[in-house]
Order: sequence, then structure tokens, then C-alpha cells
Amino acid sequence: MENEIKLRAGVPDDKNRDYLPESIYHSKIVVNENGNNSQPYPERLEEFHEELVEKGKEDVWFEYAPECYDGKTKVPLIISLHGGLMTGWGQAIYSTWTMVADRDNCIVFFPNASSRKMWLVEYSAKDLANKAIADEPEELHAEVPPEDPNDNHDMQLVLHLIERAKEKYNIDEGRIFIQGMSAGNLMSSYFSRYFGDRITGLGESAGPTFDPALLFNEDGSLHNFSGPMAVWQTRPERNGVPDFCAYTDLELYRYNREYWLKVNGCDPVPEISILGEDNYAFYEGKGAPFVYLDVKNRDHGQTFDEAFLQWDFLFSGIRRKENGEIEDFGSRNKRMGDSFNIALYAGSNTIFYNNELVDIDKPVLRWKKYKYHGQNGKELVRGDYIMVPLSFLSKCDGAKVSYDKGNETATVQLSDGKVLQFAIGSIGCVIDNDVRQMYCEAIHRNDELYIPFEWFARMIKGWTASECDEVVYVTDHYAELSINMADLIKDLLCRDFWSDVAKNA
Repeated sequence: MENEIKLRAGVPDDKNRDYLPESIYHSKIVVNENGNNSQPYPERLEEFHEELVEKGKEDVWFEYAPECYDGKTKVPLIISLHGGLMTGWGQAIYSTWTMVADRDNCIVFFPNASSRKMWLVEYSAKDLANKAIADEPEELHAEVPPEDPNDNHDMQLVLHLIERAKEKYNIDEGRIFIQGMSAGNLMSSYFSRYFGDRITGLGESAGPTFDPALLFNEDGSLHNFSGPMAVWQTRPERNGVPDFCAYTDLELYRYNREYWLKVNGCDPVPEISILGEDNYAFYEGKGAPFVYLDVKNRDHGQTFDEAFLQWDFLFSGIRRKENGEIEDFGSRNKRMGDSFNIALYAGSNTIFYNNELVDIDKPVLRWKKYKYHGQNGKELVRGDYIMVPLSFLSKCDGAKVSYDKGNETATVQLSDGKVLQFAIGSIGCVIDNDVRQMYCEAIHRNDELYIPFEWFARMIKGWTASECDEVVYVTDHYAELSINMADLIKDLLCRDFWSDVAKNA
């Protein structure tokens, strides 16, 4: 039975823009920015200092046990790793894992990185060369970890903390999770590729592995020593990647996503749900599920509700059985796509329709609306739209389409009985014997009339149509398509980018 959670009032410190103000430590001060939003310092957060891994080197970590914990029943464990130049207590206030623990009776550990507040994460030779060229501040030059992960202090710290938790608390050994933000994401992913069989799930927030060579071997096979596990990746729309990276952010997100899809044996076509600014792709796999989330208009960091999203949609219903298999016994929130959705990309003969890939006879097109009498006689673009053939309306609405003999005009009877009439070159549409203007004129291509689909969706059907990076997503509720989800949809509709990876793997 879940427990009631309550927000605690904080003391806003809007003028303090230090990366992690030390004044927050053991205080009610809160700082808010577009990506990291803090809660008051948790009252039950305990700090520990001990030489856990090696003699002479002190480790620091923070533990949170909720008031409801009584030790009588087995409870899940979450190890949450902070971002670069932060601390364990910083991760506790810049996330809401303590609130998840309060509601659902979990134990949460927040360790400090062992070296200069930077985790001993894996770098490729290309990464290290590019970091040297990048001329970064000295404090960002993290130590290079030993080649053998078994000799990595931070790897061993996580393993020791898991054993410490099992000794001290009544931990459900089949429900141990690791989550990390930014550099903590790099570390949690690194840990999971080598020791993921010791835990159940991985939550990645904002920090993709910088070089695909760390994920895929030269022959395209997977660089993995632990097998499937439940994985969640959040890539905020404005996240970006460090300047020293040799890949664009979209390329890195693709490689990091594709890696776990292959490890978990996932169906390549997800169910997609866009709820406001939260863009979800839910994948089911033979080995374990995978969830991808892109948050519209969010900067690098983790959202205030991300811990709840990871828990409610994934980890709350995941267990590793004694035989090592991942069991999905039903999460708090069901992972399912929007009940109605359409995603279109110009030039493709494939559409995403109600969470399936569907081939259509004629491709989707783009068309620009011009103002020809612009300043100094120049053409001015006043609109750029996704155009669909009228026959497409029969697929998405059940409409009946009829053309005149020359295919210059057409009549469409919609499923609700409404009658529309279109003509080549006309921006007008006759709607039940009334005239309304479309976004742009109807055009004739592929022996059909094409009309702007966003206009049809919004003005005729009352649907939401959101456009981003040349992709249009249509559904029946408020939704804002983000750039990373648009890229994922392009990947589905035009698989050329991954053809070589698929062949090798």
C-alpha cells in the first residue's frame, strides 16, 4: 500500500546561479532552472564516511530510508549517481527519488564520486584526444579509469554499496536499480554494461555515452558483458553534448538508443505517446523493456518528476528472477502509445499510424507557400507544410473520395457526413456549401490532389498537429513534438541511417 506524499515549502534563491550552491547543504533553499529543479534538503537524508573500497581512501555516500520503512518486508533499492562537479546530497535535492521512496517504501543511496566530484567513467582514445584539444577547465579533466573495470574504484564503490544496503536493510535482491544524471548517466551506463546482471534496471538521464566505439565493437557486435536489463533513457530536447564530442547529439542519442534496443532484443517499432511536452517511445523486448523519453524545451539536467516517471512507467513493475531473467509484472502506469496517432515525414511512403508502420501508395510531400511581392521583389516563404494525397483521408478518417473526369476537382465525404470539395491551384475548400481558406493551395501530384495535412487535422477534425524538424505528429489531445522524438520517427520511416549497423549486428 502506497503512502501519501507531500511537497515541502522551500526558500527560493533565484539570484544564486552557482552550479551547486553550498548554502543549500542542510537547508530549505531551493534553486530552479530549466532542467534542474531542487527540493528542500530531505530531513531523513543521512551522510556516511568510510573506507569501503580501499584502505586510505575515504568514500562518502548518503542514504535515505523513508519513515514507512520498518524492515519487515523486502523493499527495492535505488543507487542514484550525481552529475559532474556535484555531490550525492546534490543528486538527492535535484531529484525526487526520496519522494518516490516515501510513497512506495524504497531505500535510496546517493554516493559521491571518488575523484574531484567526477566519476571514473570510460573514455575512448578519440574522446581523450578531443578532450585535450577542447581546452576545458582543469576541474573537468576527470581521471582516466583503469582499463579493467574490476579495478575501477567507482565501479567497486557501487558494488560495495549494494552489499552494504543488503546487510543493513531488507532489500529485495531482484529489484535493485541504478540511475544517473549527466556524468552520473555515463557512470551508470558504464556500470550496467559490465555489471548489469547484478541489478535489475538502468535509468539514464541526459548524458549519452560519447563514443559509439564504447558500445559497438569494430565488427558491429555489442560491447556488453551483462545482458538484458530494463532501461530508461531521457534526452531533454536542449540537452546537447560536450564540445569535444566527435558526433552530433542526435547521432549519439541514436547509437545509445540502438545499443540497448539490440541488447534487450526489442521490437524496432515502439508505441509512441506524447503527453504535453513529454515525448515517450515504449519498446517491448524479448529480454527486457526499454523506454525513451524526450522532454520538449528542456535543458541539460533531469526534470523534477523524472524519478516518478522512471519508477511509475518502468521500475515499479520490474524484477530480476533467480534465473537471471527480467520479469515484467505490471508497472504502476501502463506503457502504451497514444490510442490515435499519425506521424508523417516528407518523401516517405511509410507512415506511423496508430503505433504501427504502414506503407502508403503515394509519398508524403512538402510544399512552400510564397509571398511573391516581397521587399525588393524577392520571394518570401510564408509557410512550409506537409501535403498528403486525398486518398490518405480514407485511411485516417474513412472518407470517400471521388474525382471529376480530369482529376482537377475532387469531393470528399468524411465519416461524420461532412462534405469537402477541392480544386487544383485553389487555396479554398468548400465545406458543406461554405468556403474556407486552407494554409496553402491544393496541388496536383502523382495523379492526385494534395492538401496540407496540418490544416485538415486542426481545422476539419479538431486534432492536435505538432511539427518539429520536418516531422508532423497528429493525435487527439495536446501534444508538442520534440526534436529527439522527431529524429526517432525519421529513423522509423527512413531506416537508411541504421542499415549498416543492422547488417553488422
